[in-house]
Amino acid sequence: MKHSLSARPSRPPAFMRLTVAPLSARRSHAGLRSVASRTLLIGALVVSTVWMGTPSAFAQNDDAPPPLDTASAVKAPSTPSSQVGKLTLDQQVKWLRAAQQSGAMEKLDDAQLVALFQSLDPLALPRYIKEGPNGYPSYEFTMARSERIHGQWPDKPDHMLVRLAHDPLRIYAEWLPDGAHAGQEVIYDESKRTDEMYGHLGGILNVTSLWTSLTGALARAQSNHQVRDLGTEYIANQYLSEGKKYIEAGLPRSTQVDVKTLDGVRVVAFTFETPTGQPQFYAKKETLGLDLRHPYFRAVESYDNDGKIFEKIVFETITPKTFDDSTFDPKNKEYKF
Repeated sequence: MKHSLSARPSRPPAFMRLTVAPLSARRSHAGLRSVASRTLLIGALVVSTVWMGTPSAFAQNDDAPPPLDTASAVKAPSTPSSQVGKLTLDQQVKWLRAAQQSGAMEKLDDAQLVALFQSLDPLALPRYIKEGPNGYPSYEFTMARSERIHGQWPDKPDHMLVRLAHDPLRIYAEWLPDGAHAGQEVIYDESKRTDEMYGHLGGILNVTSLWTSLTGALARAQSNHQVRDLGTEYIANQYLSEGKKYIEAGLPRSTQVDVKTLDGVRVVAFTFETPTGQPQFYAKKETLGLDLRHPYFRAVESYDNDGKIFEKIVFETITPKTFDDSTFDPKNKEYKF
C-alpha cells in the first residue's frame, strides 16, 4: 500500500505521528503518575494534517464537477490538444475544463498530455485550479499520508478514512486497520468548538476520549498542520499561495511535466523547484499530481533544501456524499469514542 509519484508508486509512510510530552522529574511520585496518564492521552490525540491555513470559500462555478468514474454530458472541445497553446489564456482555461468534464483529457496519451501542459500559458493551470471547484461541499475520502517529524521519517503508513462537510466545517477521521495507529478516531466540529477536537487512541490504549487543542504546544510539537487542513482544497490553496510568492519575488517557476499512475489513477505530475527554497517557500521542490477528470490534485510530495522528502500525501478515493448530524457525533454507534 505504498505510493509515490514515480512510474510504479508506493504508498507514503505515516503522516500523523502521535507522541507523549515529557514530564518534570521534580514532581512528586503521585503527581507524576496522574499527570503522565493525562499527558499520554492528550499527546497521543494531537493530530497533524495537510497544509496550514483556514478553508477558503468554494469557487462559484456553474459547471459542477462530474461524479467520479462517470461519463459526463459535457461536449468535448473541438480544438485538438496540439493547438491549445495557440489559444488565448481564457480559451485555454475553458478548453481544460471542457476536456476534463467530457472525459477528453483522460483519453490523451502520455506524450499528448505532456505536450499539452508544456504548451499552456503559465497562468492557465493556476486559473484552472483557482476556478475549481477543487473539492465538494461534503465528501468522503481515503488517503495515505506521511510527514517527517524531528528529522525522522515514519516506518509505517497512516491509512485514513475521512468524512468532511463545509459550512460549518465538520470532520470525522479514522485510522484504518492496515496502517499505523489503527483504531484512532477524531471529530472536529467548528459549530461546537472552533479550537478543539475530540478523539481517542486505538488498540489497547483506547481507554477514554477527550478534548484537545488544535494549536497547542503539543500539536505544534507533532506537526506544522491542523486537523482543519484535511481535504483536497488545501493542497490547491497551498499551490496557489506558492505561486503568488514566485510573482512577488520576481522569480521564475521551473516546471517539469510527467504522467504518472497512482494505484491505477493516472495523473499529470508537475514538479516545481524554487531557486531559494525554505524558508521563503514552503518547500525547495514539490511534485503535485493533477486528476484528469476533476480540477484538483490527487497527490503531493514536498522536499526540503537538502533534497529530503518531508511530506507526502495521496488521495486514493474521493467520493461526494451527503452526511447527517450523526456522522460528526461521537455518540454514533459506528464509532468507538
